[in-house]
Amino acid sequence: MNFFRENSGNFYLTDLYAVEETELCDPTPVLNLNRKEGKRPAVFLRFKDNDSGEVRVYPGKLQVSESFCIVPVMEATTVGDLINEALEKFGLQNFCCDDFRCSEILLDHGVTERVLSGDERPWDIVKKLGKDSIRQMELMRFYLQLKQDPHGPNLALFVGNLPPNLSERSYENMLTDFLGKENRFSSIGPIYYEYGSMVIIYEDLDTAVKALYILREVKYEDKLLLVMILPSIEPSMVPKGVQPLLVFVNIKSGGCQGLQLISSFRKLLNPYQVFDLDNGGPLPGLYVFRHITDYKILVCGGDGTIGWVLQCLDNVGQDSQCSSPACAIVPLGTGNDLARVLCWGSGYTGDEDPLNLLRDVIDAEEIILDRWTVVFHPEEKEQPQVVCNAATSQQVATRHLHISGAGATSEDNTQIYVMNNYFGIGVDADLCLDFHNAREENPNKFRSRLRNKGVYVRMGLRKMVRRKPCKDLHKEIRLEVDGKLIELPQLEGIIILNILSWGSGANPWGPDTKEDQFYTPNHWDGMLEIVGVTGVMHLGQIQSGLRYAMRIAQGGHIKIHLNSDIPVQVDGEPWVQSPGDIVVLKSALK
Repeated sequence: MNFFRENSGNFYLTDLYAVEETELCDPTPVLNLNRKEGKRPAVFLRFKDNDSGEVRVYPGKLQVSESFCIVPVMEATTVGDLINEALEKFGLQNFCCDDFRCSEILLDHGVTERVLSGDERPWDIVKKLGKDSIRQMELMRFYLQLKQDPHGPNLALFVGNLPPNLSERSYENMLTDFLGKENRFSSIGPIYYEYGSMVIIYEDLDTAVKALYILREVKYEDKLLLVMILPSIEPSMVPKGVQPLLVFVNIKSGGCQGLQLISSFRKLLNPYQVFDLDNGGPLPGLYVFRHITDYKILVCGGDGTIGWVLQCLDNVGQDSQCSSPACAIVPLGTGNDLARVLCWGSGYTGDEDPLNLLRDVIDAEEIILDRWTVVFHPEEKEQPQVVCNAATSQQVATRHLHISGAGATSEDNTQIYVMNNYFGIGVDADLCLDFHNAREENPNKFRSRLRNKGVYVRMGLRKMVRRKPCKDLHKEIRLEVDGKLIELPQLEGIIILNILSWGSGANPWGPDTKEDQFYTPNHWDGMLEIVGVTGVMHLGQIQSGLRYAMRIAQGGHIKIHLNSDIPVQVDGEPWVQSPGDIVVLKSALK
């Protein structure tokens, strides 16, 4: 039960539309509320100006068994008194109070920390927050910490929005120019070249804080640098047999559901293990957990968000103690096909208790998901020949990093994508491209899962009555599966499936049958299922469950040649692909 609900006597209600704000009393105040034309009756929840109360104090990095203690406080109670009382309740009364500090942690959109002075009064802090915003008061924590961190003074800053793919020396010189020599960092941590991000290390706290504020004011190509202090997690502090949970929340997924979840998880867990993907993406969290030998990840977002996290994990996992942690899902997207297949549900509704979601992560069993590499080789246009050696072909730049399966492009224009769900060619990708472009133009109109599906249906209906850009697709592509040329029927689209969920839960492959030569598919068998669709109406029938797609082939190595420009999509990221070869092969990533 929430701490503030247990202390309901500290709160009262007032009538929003009353001439003078007065406290409402029982027996039936709701029936007597003032009304305003065109408005529903409404009330304010207010915090009482009491002389005393209780606060929670959390132990931070202190090695104690309790997750928090409750300390009674009065108007005259100081932070020094609070530290003394908390040490006693944690069983640390033999320690010197002067060796500890107390911090105020706010868990709103970001996590902010303020070290309190010994003569500040905790109850005054609570009351002021309560008068300004009860929500802010609920998201505030008092944390007890040692003044001198036994794990050392090092403090890491994450710096993003830098230009991608520069040399280490270039990044070093650029940041030194921004900071000046007096605020220079002690050392450089990992550099995420393709993302234009890096970590810099300071041994002096004051200099690190100065650098933080300086870099936050720096613009590169009219875009402010993204700078954040990274928390430090010591592996030695994780008890044996405990798997810490790293939580990523895409606050832009699912309307306001992401914002609700990030607040809930920061209250239930240590706030420093919950990361907002809108603030630096997955890289800061993966860096913080890099020395943890065994942990799990919870991704709150759609299929694109999951692909984004997995892509970053692919890129940095080799430098971590745990290279492939198990990933659980809270589905916030529109389709949520991967979440459906892995039994995390069709979509988070907001009614689920976040504590039960965490229990589900503990109880879930681990399973392997096949992942696939899709390689695009465009046909070479007539131009001066360029010799490309093995070293230069490894220099890659990422494309659309916020979308699943970010592509890497080598100097010969070969594009490489990681595919988790499916790969579409033709009418399916064309419809996906229209939806993607509409959402890019007006993102505010695409915040509802139900509305998104409605837009998709309307676009499909328009496609049915207009020209058919993918007509006779079977004449424009050549398909080989495991070295065998496949004769294609008349169709307008091909979908290559890794999972048996597509288009928000439909199964194009259909139920198991003994009437054909195909094996019963799953998402860990090392095989892909290839199906065909005859047009937009067929797509709609598949999504409605009225029909299934045409089964074409199964295999583990697929080669396709495109004769003309054709729409394609990999895990929901669409574009128009120029003529050339496409190869789909099993990835070493799992």
